[in-house]
Amino acid sequence: MATNALLTAPDRPSVPQPVRRALWRSPQGQPAYARPALLGIAAVAGVLFFWGIGRSGYHVFYANGVRSMTESWKAFVFGSYDPANTITLDKLPGFLWPQALSARLFGFHPWALTLPQAVEGVLSVLVLFRAVRRWAGADAALLAAAAFTLTPVVAGLFRTAVEDPAFTLLLLLAADAAQRAARGARLGPLLLSGVWVGLAFQTKMLEAWAVLPALGAVYLLSAPTRLRRRLGHLALAGLVTLAVSASWVALTTLTPAADRPYVDGTTDNSAYSMVVGYNFLNRFSSVGLNADETGSVVSSRGGGQAAPHGTGGGKAAPGDAQAPGSVGTQAQQHAGGPMGADGGWTKMFGSQFAPQTGWLYPLAAISLLCALAWRRREPRTDQLRAGYLLWGCWLAVFFLVFSAGSVGGHSYYMGVIATPLAALSGAGAVLLGRAYRDGGRRAWALPVAVVATVAWSAWLARDFPAFLPWLAPTAVGVGALALLLLGLAKSARFGARRLGRVRIATVGLAAALAAVLIGPGAWAASVLDPAYGGSGMGTVGPEARHGFGSRPTPAGPPPAGAPADPSADAPAAMSGFPTGATRLTPAQQALLDYVRAHDDGARYVFATTSWSASSPYILATGAEVLPMGGFTGQVPAPSLDRVRELVGSGQLRYVMIAKGLGSQVTGATGTGPIEAIASWVRATCTLVPPAAYGQPAEEPTEKAAEKAKDRAADQPLYRCGR
Repeated sequence: MATNALLTAPDRPSVPQPVRRALWRSPQGQPAYARPALLGIAAVAGVLFFWGIGRSGYHVFYANGVRSMTESWKAFVFGSYDPANTITLDKLPGFLWPQALSARLFGFHPWALTLPQAVEGVLSVLVLFRAVRRWAGADAALLAAAAFTLTPVVAGLFRTAVEDPAFTLLLLLAADAAQRAARGARLGPLLLSGVWVGLAFQTKMLEAWAVLPALGAVYLLSAPTRLRRRLGHLALAGLVTLAVSASWVALTTLTPAADRPYVDGTTDNSAYSMVVGYNFLNRFSSVGLNADETGSVVSSRGGGQAAPHGTGGGKAAPGDAQAPGSVGTQAQQHAGGPMGADGGWTKMFGSQFAPQTGWLYPLAAISLLCALAWRRREPRTDQLRAGYLLWGCWLAVFFLVFSAGSVGGHSYYMGVIATPLAALSGAGAVLLGRAYRDGGRRAWALPVAVVATVAWSAWLARDFPAFLPWLAPTAVGVGALALLLLGLAKSARFGARRLGRVRIATVGLAAALAAVLIGPGAWAASVLDPAYGGSGMGTVGPEARHGFGSRPTPAGPPPAGAPADPSADAPAAMSGFPTGATRLTPAQQALLDYVRAHDDGARYVFATTSWSASSPYILATGAEVLPMGGFTGQVPAPSLDRVRELVGSGQLRYVMIAKGLGSQVTGATGTGPIEAIASWVRATCTLVPPAAYGQPAEEPTEKAAEKAKDRAADQPLYRCGR
């Protein structure tokens, strides 16, 4: 009976099984070509970002921190500059954590430090596609991803070992989550967006908060729920953002000073002073801000002086006032960028940044204006308009930040400008294309955008006549062809005709797209040539070869402790900020062998008054060299009393009084907190004869004596204590 009942029982409804699709097949709801096209764009991005990664060079300041992070987890957490954990970098360490993990996994090599940035670049392309697809569809997302990949500064950015690759990816993730939240008034994605912004804060500090007006506006103005609920959700997301952002500052503040490294960039050993004063307020002296109420080391030198790095936290171009003796002064003279003729509020349109970032300015601007005008009568919750508000607000805020702040020669800062430009251009191209097909007065917007963008491209190319001389004529020619075809497609006589199997209008649209992308694409492709793609400043094209980021001919002797010819030991291509050597020179090795053989068990190999003098030894060997004065040479760490204590307890035996990057010790006329230590060393300690740690025996005696004499003048070594 039971068996019969089972046999006659109705079938249970089957549970639908998820359809497994091949990686190259588009998901449901997307055109069949979407996934293959996206994979193709990602492959192009991978080539641009990974090409020549074996020629990577160390960012000579940040790489010391990475090396130290591989030596101890304490250094990893606090972002110590040196393996002995005496002082931090003058930045929050979040952007270096992926590099340190990569170095722990693959070994400490230049390419291992560049690898995470290239990966972050490909991920950024994919996240941008996802964000734009949800907002404006697959076609717009593909165009945005392509525009982003082919932006020159993006091709250079994700080949550098600096803050902005991780920063750009994290802000993209925040925007993607905020859009998801706004579409359904969902708190979860909005809180996740706050987490991403907080993590971005760990990479570039307060600059991360510049995206908050855009993220807040899109949720407040378009989320489909009542105002009180929207405000409550934003308040909770703000608390999450603040908590994650302040986590490292809180950890450092709550950790006793004796149990952590000194905070660089400050006179009061305060993480708050480093983040708010040194890395933020000092950068906006042009608009009346200053760090006088903080313990910023730069403010203590003269009140409101521009910080040595640019807005939000990149490392200074060599040759800034805080880095005497560096080679970067040459780079400043070669380039004419914001440090020169292109400064002030027009810097974003000048020859320094516009060829790296701004090829699509006209297309993005026209698209934004048309979208806001054409959709002004849509309901408050209109998601298409909300997306334009998000990316337009993002672009406007960062434009103002960079225009008002000090950005130096740091092209890689422009990744957060390239991102909204690509999103607006991709979505705008589809919007204007549809308006063209629909006809009427709005159809003129597309030809106007093409003309304006092509004309702007030709204008940008004018300053570089020797670089790709065919570029401007080709862009103009393809643009003219696009206009001709678009005009014919609208005529009664030719509108229905085809070129092969393709309609004239489709060919015209393709030509218009090629005309606006040929300029940035050609510049981006230059990273495949080692002569043009090796800038540590994120710069590509002719400026990378002859301007910011190139390795100019030194005007004088190299910084103390650096190789006499950096190109002999450092990789040849990826430079910018001076690259660190992958191994010690014979002279450096001889000095290291000498002090180790005579240190009587001291903790520190030696101390030096310039971080650049300590850098070769940290990079090559992980030696516990004690740097003094921080990045600027003005940080009062260690104090004179601390140095006396170390010498008295036998933890320190040798001190090198060096000139170079990060040192303000210039002899008898030197000033700054480290000069007191240098004076005490000269008066109390014993000068070590250069012959004691001279060149290896196989070198000619006369040459060894000459080099030893030079070292004695530039970086005398003293033995302190018994």
